[in-house]
Amino acid sequence: MKKTVNIIDLFAGPGGLGEGFSAFQSDKTQFKIRMSVEREVSAHKTLTLRAFFRLLKAQGKELSYFDYVEGRISKEVLVERHADLWKEASAETLGEPTALGDDNDRIIPKLQQLKERYKGEPWVVIGGPPCQAYSLVGRARNKGIKGYTAEADHRHFLYQEYLNVLSIIQPDVFVMENVKGILSSKVQGDFIFPRILEDLKNPSFAINKIKDGRKYHIYSFVKLPDCNELFDTKYSDNRDFIIRAEDYGVPQARHRVILLGVAEDSSARPRILRQKTTVPVEDVLKGLPSLRSKLSKERDSDAKWKEVICDQVTILAQSLKGNKKYKAVIEQMKIAAKQLKFSSPIVGESYPELPSQLDESVLTRWLLSQRPNKVLNHHARGHMNSDLARYLFSACWADPSVFGSSDKPFPKAEDYPDLLAPDHANWKSGKFADRFRVQRKGRPATTVTSHISKDGHYFIHPDATQCRSLTVREAARIQTFPDNYFFEGNRTQQYVQVGNAVPPFLAVQLAKVVSELLLIE
Repeated sequence: MKKTVNIIDLFAGPGGLGEGFSAFQSDKTQFKIRMSVEREVSAHKTLTLRAFFRLLKAQGKELSYFDYVEGRISKEVLVERHADLWKEASAETLGEPTALGDDNDRIIPKLQQLKERYKGEPWVVIGGPPCQAYSLVGRARNKGIKGYTAEADHRHFLYQEYLNVLSIIQPDVFVMENVKGILSSKVQGDFIFPRILEDLKNPSFAINKIKDGRKYHIYSFVKLPDCNELFDTKYSDNRDFIIRAEDYGVPQARHRVILLGVAEDSSARPRILRQKTTVPVEDVLKGLPSLRSKLSKERDSDAKWKEVICDQVTILAQSLKGNKKYKAVIEQMKIAAKQLKFSSPIVGESYPELPSQLDESVLTRWLLSQRPNKVLNHHARGHMNSDLARYLFSACWADPSVFGSSDKPFPKAEDYPDLLAPDHANWKSGKFADRFRVQRKGRPATTVTSHISKDGHYFIHPDATQCRSLTVREAARIQTFPDNYFFEGNRTQQYVQVGNAVPPFLAVQLAKVVSELLLIE
């Protein structure tokens, strides 16, 4: 019989970390999420729907889920069909959006009930406190807020809510994730990361000054400790805790601090993750239907869209005639303009055939297992005419046929001709040098962040003939969410959910390490 390992997922977002753990397959262990805590409304809806899908799948009733996400039935009909399972899924996500700290009067009693109900079974706590206070972008934004002080920002101390849960559950293992900016973040002039590490080693004492609570060794998932003593585990460099997701089969240069806590009373010592082949961005986007972008400032149609782009190319070519710097790029833009994709901005009913080279990929099997008939969350944005020209220029600039293998992943501000310069006073000051960033073929994508919800300038599709930014589904592919993972909410909310998540394909590898730990007596 499999050993059931109970999971508490904190600051869960749309469920990327929980997806990896719940999907992990072993003949000896199975992970079961008992509680997921998330405060944002649309992410909570996504989280609950995914919990519901897992329950339906366990009973062989997942066709109802596909009826809903593919638009054949309403959410109300779905819930009515399987009221008991929906109730169970809702209980897992606490029935409504819930925030650690603000809603502890609801969260803590439920934790205590779960701990008692599954007494004697192994527990794992996963999750990561919100990163806005630690990220470099967030800290730069905070500096512009009059009167802002780090010590007064409660987000710096949300990890203490994580500690509080650890002190209650006393798990065998925990996994805590955050941005790498946490390593350099300071409060009152002192780095906060060493304090977090010390608190995680003894959460009961850190929160309640209880001396006999469970204590933990803190490990990296990617580097063995320099010193592994009976009472402590030491690393010479805090950067040893950073996981470079692209080294583990995630098609994205996403670098995050992920900590592995193992109870001191366990004799288990974790292995490190095994590196995988690097996946370029174009490979993970293969098999998705091509879409053209939309026009945002005038009536949209295939003919008008083509006319706008071709006119932009003609004007640019005439303006730069004889300019050797742009000759190769302009020629590539002319070629792309003749091959523009005329698919609708909204995806059709079904996938095209999969390229054969993807069929045996482990990542592909992860993404496409039980895929729906329709491609979910795959709709193109509208773009201004001037941005269409910049997107086309950027994609052609980054095409390997233009600069070959040279180190030119995307054009900087100084590379754009004046005709394409946006109306920003600081355009060439250095502050907006990479305002427009195309995903370069032949390498993993750049980090997908929640900023993708604001505009697509940082996330331009590598295929110039589609002339657009990434869709939610494409961003989700890069984040390694399975194609049957449906994101609730409007498109902006969907982008935010994807950008804030932990890649599930990385999470399932973390789950394997944790599973092996729990099998060691």
